[in-house]
Amino acid sequence: MSSRLSSRLARLINMVPYFMANPGISAADAARELGVTVPNLMDDLRQLWMCGLPGYGPGDLIDLSFSEDSITVIFSAGMDRPLRLTSTEATVLLVALRSLAEMPGMVDPTAAQGAIAKIESAAGSAARGNSDPDPDPDDSSERDGASENPTTARVRAALEHRRALHMTYYSASRDAVSERVVDPIRSLLVDDHSYLQAWCRQAEGVRLFRFDRIDAAIELEEPARPPEMALRADEHLELFTDDSALPQALLRMAPDHGWVLDNYPMDPVRTLPDGSVEATMRYGAQDWMARLVLGFGSGVRVLGPPALVEAVRDRARAALDAYDALEV
Repeated sequence: MSSRLSSRLARLINMVPYFMANPGISAADAARELGVTVPNLMDDLRQLWMCGLPGYGPGDLIDLSFSEDSITVIFSAGMDRPLRLTSTEATVLLVALRSLAEMPGMVDPTAAQGAIAKIESAAGSAARGNSDPDPDPDDSSERDGASENPTTARVRAALEHRRALHMTYYSASRDAVSERVVDPIRSLLVDDHSYLQAWCRQAEGVRLFRFDRIDAAIELEEPARPPEMALRADEHLELFTDDSALPQALLRMAPDHGWVLDNYPMDPVRTLPDGSVEATMRYGAQDWMARLVLGFGSGVRVLGPPALVEAVRDRARAALDAYDALEV
């Protein structure tokens, strides 16, 4: 499932209990609290209106009364009933919660550990399964979330308080460290990495910042004020876009290096008879791109532009000279 679809699915699932807890709330207030635009919210409500149990009879569909003035859940299709978990379901949920607790910035570790403890208590030893059979009762380092990175905690606090954030960030694509002020929007999980989605005042656009590359963060007193267009989350979830302002490399991957295409933002151009693949890739800094290509050894060859080809050759020669010097 794409990050865009999974993001919307999570939003839809959370909407029914939210509107049941806030009957009659206006679309503007709900959109502001849920972090979406009013048009997106109305689209989600229309989608929810057509969701229900298999068979989709009138008594199974979620029933809503909604307009921009008032939103009320008439029939929840059972989404308000307490969840009953089997031991297998509880085990899967525990594994997911532990993964989230270890992922920087995604959830409050204290809350996640509290949920884990409640599920284990309710489901019993069957749900604990592969957990430590005899955990040390005095070892509360995991349960209390005390090991959370302080920088991550400050970023998450800025998100919760809806305040602007001053941070020091390392950009891998440009191989540079910069300081910037951002207006946090939400945290996201993309390809097993957690990101802060925020409006960057320096770039004047929505950007994704990997939590493990945020070197320092300070929560500012001023409230976060991302522009209305920045809240249209589905339009900004792609990590890499084809920015024509950036230089473009033409690369050739050997047949046994096809995996590179799945791990980097490349656009295949053609497949050659021997199984090798030519593809293009945008990059922000030539030195960074040269280091990346050299890391693949003979599996990836640079075909252009000429300046990048020469930069790779120079670095390769320097590396060989360094090895020769060591042998002497």
